[in-house]
Amino acid sequence: MKETRPGSNDGRRSIQSVETGFRLLQALVEAGVPLNLRDLAARAAMTSAKAHPYLVSFTRVGVVQQDAVTSQYELGPFALQMGLVSLQRLEPVRAALPHVKRLAGQIGHTVAIAVLGSHGPTMIHISEASYPVHVNMRQGTVMSMRHTATGHVFAAWLPHKVAQHYIDREIGDLAVVTSISPERPDDTALQTLAADVRRAGLARALGNPLPGIDALSVPVFDHSAHIVMALTSLGPSSLFDASENGPLACALQACAADISAQLGHRPSG
Repeated sequence: MKETRPGSNDGRRSIQSVETGFRLLQALVEAGVPLNLRDLAARAAMTSAKAHPYLVSFTRVGVVQQDAVTSQYELGPFALQMGLVSLQRLEPVRAALPHVKRLAGQIGHTVAIAVLGSHGPTMIHISEASYPVHVNMRQGTVMSMRHTATGHVFAAWLPHKVAQHYIDREIGDLAVVTSISPERPDDTALQTLAADVRRAGLARALGNPLPGIDALSVPVFDHSAHIVMALTSLGPSSLFDASENGPLACALQACAADISAQLGHRPSG
């Protein structure tokens, strides 16, 4: 094993094998989907025989995992945890956390923070409700751009081409929480929905994608007026007021406005 990477000119010692193995991880991240050994090795510019020992080691420590049926490789639980920790350290998220925790205590419902990850809008923090809520949502959950309030917020305020990229890539992605209904809104319907969300300043999801669970979601902007996260609150339909101008919607929007102001955003007009 060479201690100094060939071509390095900064004078620091490094482990060449670590940097070689990193190419496999980079290939998995860039692909965004599980890959078989041959395709993964090719993307990392190495042979399958060379890639395999790295993948065995990465699998043992949880950075990579292999599907027992397809034999395909994807990022493992430890890699996902590293990604979540990194996202949580982003300055906007750190600024938002005290506000979100305070809001959850104030309204008594679950409040979550989502940022845009490699698969789509990803939940990176959840402040639980004061009552038990049985929903399939946890840190790392990816929300559908087509079917969830969180996704609709990003679809409404992201640049169109960026939003369309995530809308298209979620089809068939089992990591994305989507509707139990097979119906997929077409592009025209999504554009109309995005315009309605921008007009209202929030997105609503009533019993979809989770029957009996309603949600409200609002955007948070930075100093350049770009969306940096969504705040989403949810709860059982019998307890959760999802009206567009109700007290929950107003509290959520006020919280988002406070965070946006802290990030340097100044509303136009």
